[in-house]
Amino acid sequence: MSNQYKSGFISIIGRPNVGKSTFLNRVIGQKIAIMSDKPQTTRNKVQGVYTTDEAQMIFIDTPGIHKPKHKLGDFMVKIAQNTLKEVDVILFMINVEEGLGKGDHYIIEKLKGVKTPVFLILNKIDQVHPDELLPIIQKYNKLYPFAATVPISALEGNNVDQLLGLLKDRLPEGPQFYPADQITDHPERFIVSELIREKVLHLTREEIPHSIAVVIDKMERKDSNNLIDVLATIIVERDSQKGIVIGKRGAMLKEVGKRARIDIENLLGSKVYLELWVKVQKDWRNRASNLKDYGFNDDEY
Repeated sequence: MSNQYKSGFISIIGRPNVGKSTFLNRVIGQKIAIMSDKPQTTRNKVQGVYTTDEAQMIFIDTPGIHKPKHKLGDFMVKIAQNTLKEVDVILFMINVEEGLGKGDHYIIEKLKGVKTPVFLILNKIDQVHPDELLPIIQKYNKLYPFAATVPISALEGNNVDQLLGLLKDRLPEGPQFYPADQITDHPERFIVSELIREKVLHLTREEIPHSIAVVIDKMERKDSNNLIDVLATIIVERDSQKGIVIGKRGAMLKEVGKRARIDIENLLGSKVYLELWVKVQKDWRNRASNLKDYGFNDDEY
């Protein structure tokens, strides 16, 4: 490895639902961040590690910065804001279809107190006519001195390689923090729980907002037949939500399990036996003890 090896931390911020997780999965080439068209899908910092012969980039996909409505919301915003001070580059991602909104003004105000270089990333350019981009770029650049402006499509992959090149140029010389084949710093249990939560969000649509958490009660490999046993509990806030997640004659829970198992098997490279339970824990998002139990540990921030 030459002396010129570069490495650093890159934070991805933006309003909820602008495509941060889609971008991270595109760069890493594997699903580590869950994707949903509902806002506030990402709750913890997800670190994705992208390694080449010349550089290692550690991406942090933060929860969307928003005005919090409960303790879980406070926790999420606190993570996002603390991250900004710890990284080498910030990617401020916007959805070009939505244009400049109140949420963007809120984030730009937060950025004004930060010395880190900020790239403006215009995502979803495949959804608009190229002529529409320039006025959007000008509007944002009037509000903040961005170090670079890069239009991309995280979904289609347009300009993502060019963005990675620009990021490499900005990173300091440094060591390789993680082994070349490691793509995230999260334990497998965390990603497995996220994959299950994603399926619940996709399948229940509007009925189940973000009042669900998933706890992995057991995850062990049966050596004899290369099968991994996973037992997980889906936590909801109300009895009516429990009914929705289980579905008629258990049909919804069965479908969640079927879809999640496919993703988990891809992640672990092994056959998986997945057993799911649903439990009601009233108002868990406002209880510090519940937040801690379900992996939202405030002590780290």
